[in-house]
Amino acid sequence: MEPILEIKSLTKYYGKSANQTKALNDISFQVMPGEFLGIMGNSGSGKSTLLNCIAAVIQPTSGSIVMEGTELQALKGGKLADYRGKKIGYLFQNFELLDNLTGCENILLPLSLHNVPEKESKERLEQLADYLEISDILDKFPAQMSGGQRQRIAATRALILNPSIILADEPTGALDSKNTKTLMDKLAGLNQDENTTILMVTHDSNAASYCKRILFIQDGVIFHTLRRDMPNESQQDFYRRILGVMAQLGGGSANVL
Repeated sequence: MEPILEIKSLTKYYGKSANQTKALNDISFQVMPGEFLGIMGNSGSGKSTLLNCIAAVIQPTSGSIVMEGTELQALKGGKLADYRGKKIGYLFQNFELLDNLTGCENILLPLSLHNVPEKESKERLEQLADYLEISDILDKFPAQMSGGQRQRIAATRALILNPSIILADEPTGALDSKNTKTLMDKLAGLNQDENTTILMVTHDSNAASYCKRILFIQDGVIFHTLRRDMPNESQQDFYRRILGVMAQLGGGSANVL
C-alpha cells in the first residue's frame, strides 16, 4: 500500500544566523490511507509548524511534502488552491466559522469557493449531519450553538468535499471534557467506518488515545513513536502509555478518560 502523505527530511528555520530557530529539523514519516495519526509535543516543539507546512500555509526551508504522489512544492496557482480546498480538510481549534452564516451555509461555503454544484454534495451533507448529530442546528448561527456543536459544524465543513486527509489542529482545545469525548468518538468513528485519514496535532493525552499511532516531537525532531497495536490493548491502557512518554518530554495531561 502506498502512503497517502510522505514527509521527507522536512526542515523549517525561523530567523537568520545566530538568532535562527529550528522549528523542524529533518523530520521524515509517512501517513497511510485510513490511518489516524497523532502528533504530540510540548509548546514550541514544532508540531503546529509541521501541520502548517502540510497545509501549505507556510513554506518549509527544505525537504519535501508528497501528497498522493504529487510534491506539494511543485503546485502553483489553481492547483495549489485545489490542494488546499479539496485534498485537505482543516479542523481548527477555534472553529473558524463565519458568524453571519448559518451552520448549513458555513458547511456549504467550500462548495461555492471551488465551484462545486451544491446538489452534488446534498446527500453527503445529510449523511454527515446525521452522523455528527447536527441536523437540528443547521439553520442556527454560530452564536446560537454550544462549543461542541460549533466544532461538529466545522468538522462537517472539513469533510464535505471528501478530502484525502483531515488535518486537525488541537480540535478539542476549546471544548470541555464531555464535548471532547463526543467529538473524538465521532472522528474515530469516521476513521473506522469510512476509512477517513486523520492527522491530528494535540497536547491532550485523552484525545490522543483515540489515535492508532502517535509521533512525539521535541525540539523539531521525532523523539518517540507509539503504536496502538498491542493485542487487546484498551484505550485506557494506551492512554497510560501516552502519559508515560509525555512524562519523559516533561509534559502530561490532567485529563482522564
